This record gives sequence, C-alpha cells and structure tokens, in this order.
Amino acid sequence: MEYLSKQRYEEIASELKNLIEVVYPKVQEDLQETGSQGDRSDNAGYREARRIQAKTISRIRFLQKILEHSRVIDPNVLPKDRVSLLSHVEFTNLATGTRMKFEIVSPHEMNLEAGKISLKSPIGAALMGKKVGEIAEAQVPSGVLHLRIESITFD
Repeated sequence: MEYLSKQRYEEIASELKNLIEVVYPKVQEDLQETGSQGDRSDNAGYREARRIQAKTISRIRFLQKILEHSRVIDPNVLPKDRVSLLSHVEFTNLATGTRMKFEIVSPHEMNLEAGKISLKSPIGAALMGKKVGEIAEAQVPSGVLHLRIESITFD
C-alpha cells in the first residue's frame, strides 16, 4: 500500500484518463493506418506504431496499478511533532554544516528538483519519526550522514 497526496493522486488519475481517452485511440488509429500500407513485415511505420502501442499500454497498466494500490493520505491525521509523510523538514548535515529542506513524499511523488524526497530513500527513511533537535543517521553510498532536525512544518 502506497500513500499519495491528494494532488499527486489526481495528477496520476488525470494522466491515466488522458492516455485511455485521447492517446490510446490515436495510437490505434495510427496503427490501422500504417498497417494498411502494404506488407507489415517490411513496414517501419507499422513497427513504430506497434512499439508506441506497447509503450502506451504499459504506461496505462502501470498507472492503473499505482491507483489500485494507493490511498490518499489525510494530512490532518499525521503527527505534527515528528517527521512523517508530507512534512517539510529542515535539517543540518553535522559534518558540513549544510542546511537543507525537503518534503517527505511517497516514491511516486519524489522530485529532487522540487525539493521532494521519498520516505524510502536513505535520507527520508532516516528522518521518519524524528522530532526537532534529534539526530538522524542516514546510510548513504558515501558513508553515514548525521542530520540534526531543525524544523518540521506542514503546508
């Protein structure tokens, strides 16, 4: 079971709807058109249309599986005094003094450029459940990071 923010759940549902209602019918149309252009064994357009069809079907099934096994998390039931899903955590790397701030999200929402890390990543997992002032030890490829929690907020 995965938990998603309401926003991400709706984004996935919207993408799925678009694939099913708009993209896939267009792919089917292209496949029929290229398939009617003679010998299929020597038809690069047909092979490309089949590849796009397979890719589209694969994406549809993937998104359906995500939605089937996901639930929207109610931010009101999450603890406000410790790091949890959807919390914004500011922490300091004690070795370098570097301060960072990330939102803890599900793996399907992770986006480092947007400041979102997965709760299953080494840093995200180490931060989970910690309170302000506590030290988290994150095992990363370069070694162990010691991270002091500076603040926890929710939007």
